[in-house]
Amino acid sequence: MAGDADPLAILLKFGFLAVLYLFLLFIARSALRDLRRAEELPAAAGTARPGHDARAAGAADGPPVDLNPRLEVVAAKGHEAGREFDVRAGARLGRSQVSEVQIDDSYASAAHARLYPRAGAVFIEDLGSTNGTYVNGRQLTRPLQLAQGDTVRIGDTELRYRE
Repeated sequence: MAGDADPLAILLKFGFLAVLYLFLLFIARSALRDLRRAEELPAAAGTARPGHDARAAGAADGPPVDLNPRLEVVAAKGHEAGREFDVRAGARLGRSQVSEVQIDDSYASAAHARLYPRAGAVFIEDLGSTNGTYVNGRQLTRPLQLAQGDTVRIGDTELRYRE
């Protein structure tokens, strides 16, 4: 019979469509989360976020540190190697136009990470980015104090911390 379809073929077609729709839903959810985070960042940039350890408690931006902290571009699309960003008063890193260190990288979120001064040091924290922030090859799971020569990687973008 030419009109009868194989039940297995029909089941596979519906399974493929279900996986496709779930993938599209994941992409849309990720994009909406990045957009929401970019809108909230200017208002909440100096506030602590729940769920961080004691080092991050009250992680409001402090006064500028006594050092001359800066991020030096090692490799970044749209920036020449050796370019430096002053991060003495803190900085946001991401694709957003309001970021002090704009990262033109498809793996970067609009509001990807931030640096903030505290107790004479500079800390970095991931802002819940989709692809993560890495310092010296290790993914950040909580705020981390940066040290001279630390390498910060977001996607294919690589920056070196200098004091």
